[in-house]
Amino acid sequence: IFYDGALWLFNIMLDVFFREIRPRGSHKVPLEGPLIFVAAPHANQFVDPLIVMRECNRRVSFLIAAKSMQQWAIGFLASFFHPIPVKRPQDLAEAGRGRIHLLNPKTDPLKIQGMDTKFTAQLQPHDSIILPRNAGIFKITRVISDTELLIASPIIDKKALEHLTKSSGTAYKCLPHIDQDSVYERVYEELNNGRCITIFPEGGSHDRAEMLPFKAGVTIMALGAMAKYPGLDVKIVPCGLNYFHAHRFRSRAVIEFGNPITISADLVEQFKQGGQQKREACSNLLDTIFYALKSVTVNVPNDQTLMVIQAARRLYKPAHRRLHIAQVVDLNRRFVIGYNLYKDDPRVINLKQKVLAYNQLLKYHGLRDHQVPEINLRGWRTFFLLWYRVGVLIVWGLLSFPGSILNLPIVITAKAISAKKAKDALASSSVKVAGRDVLATWKFLVGMVLIPTLYGLYTLIVLWICMKSGLDWFQTMLYPLLTWTMLPFVSYASMRFAENGVDVFKSLRPLYVALVDPDSTANLRQLREKLSQDITEVINEIGPDVFSDFD
Repeated sequence: IFYDGALWLFNIMLDVFFREIRPRGSHKVPLEGPLIFVAAPHANQFVDPLIVMRECNRRVSFLIAAKSMQQWAIGFLASFFHPIPVKRPQDLAEAGRGRIHLLNPKTDPLKIQGMDTKFTAQLQPHDSIILPRNAGIFKITRVISDTELLIASPIIDKKALEHLTKSSGTAYKCLPHIDQDSVYERVYEELNNGRCITIFPEGGSHDRAEMLPFKAGVTIMALGAMAKYPGLDVKIVPCGLNYFHAHRFRSRAVIEFGNPITISADLVEQFKQGGQQKREACSNLLDTIFYALKSVTVNVPNDQTLMVIQAARRLYKPAHRRLHIAQVVDLNRRFVIGYNLYKDDPRVINLKQKVLAYNQLLKYHGLRDHQVPEINLRGWRTFFLLWYRVGVLIVWGLLSFPGSILNLPIVITAKAISAKKAKDALASSSVKVAGRDVLATWKFLVGMVLIPTLYGLYTLIVLWICMKSGLDWFQTMLYPLLTWTMLPFVSYASMRFAENGVDVFKSLRPLYVALVDPDSTANLRQLREKLSQDITEVINEIGPDVFSDFD
């Protein structure tokens, strides 16, 4: 009851925060039997598991950092969904005293030496040291003294060697070794009882354009449960989380479920043998999971490539149909696959340069690509349409004004707190780019706390006014009750009115540009049309060679 009630409440919040959440492939999720949902990329901290729970058609438990459970708001809300807390070494990391360096990379590659360090007090065998900006992490096999220790394997990464061979050494952090046997045992028990687990194999949330390397824990959970309970058939369901501006209010999301992964009996037997055989079994399964998730996500090496891919997808003209949001995600993924295969092809290189130049022109004119076709109008029609839309914008603005004023404190507070949390998250992370992965979560949490609080305050104000006005007891109780009841509806209606107003406002810029600079806009339309034709032509040439279902 608590699970369903909390999920119902969160679904309302998700419907308010997102303009659209579209599931894809949810029919592939088995309705019975033990499942592990592996979700990536983990781009929206605590919002990601809510979307998985909303669309997976099963009741699930999920692994959550023990550090997060210690935050009162997050811990309280997460407790409704039977979370499994996990202590993470990075959450317990402490700054190492002094500095470390590698004196002899060739003759003595395993010995790390310290300057003003206290290895015996801060480290012990099986702990790890991590270099700044995640340049390397190394397992310790022996602590010799306060200034000497041995690591498990030679350092071959260039960035790590650059840090460690500096004459002044490098700063470092100490990561304790944590025994996770109790976590695994609890997961095994959940799976043996036919339940479902959700895990994010990247380990933590981030705001990068591609998935981070996966942790092996998910493979140990799946193979370990099947090894402990013979006959147990654990299936792994890949969940691709695809957002359009993940951190923004009223953005869109698509969650795509891939085909369930069946774990072979041979892999389980290999896992049971332990040692190197166990590591190979985990590695093979982890590779399978990684490629399964790549098939339901969009992964590019950097933001510029993602921008080019998305621009090319918008300019591409598929035959005879308009795409809905899930098909847009699928088309983005196909573009990434094609780009990776043909990125050195002269045709693709030429198109990339043209797309980047076109984007610069759009930026110069202050336009978006989807607005360019809207400026293909005659002067007088453009003039009257511009003033008509100004009138519509005024109407939407007036309709949205009451709710906007009532909810302004929530908006200001949510923006301020989420920005601070993003800054804190970025400072404590070595993988985040701008900390955007925590923005939506904190907007979400602040809204959950402030909305009922603020509406309660407005209700008390109305009650106080009624009591001061000398109304009879019926009216004194009725008006506050109506206030409490109507505030959510007024706010939601105002939000939708404002949403329509923002759409109208965005449409004014291309009309204004068409009026003041018709020659430039005509050239821009022609450039877009030519570029669209070129992209469509190249894709129609190479598409059938990449995809058998290309149509």
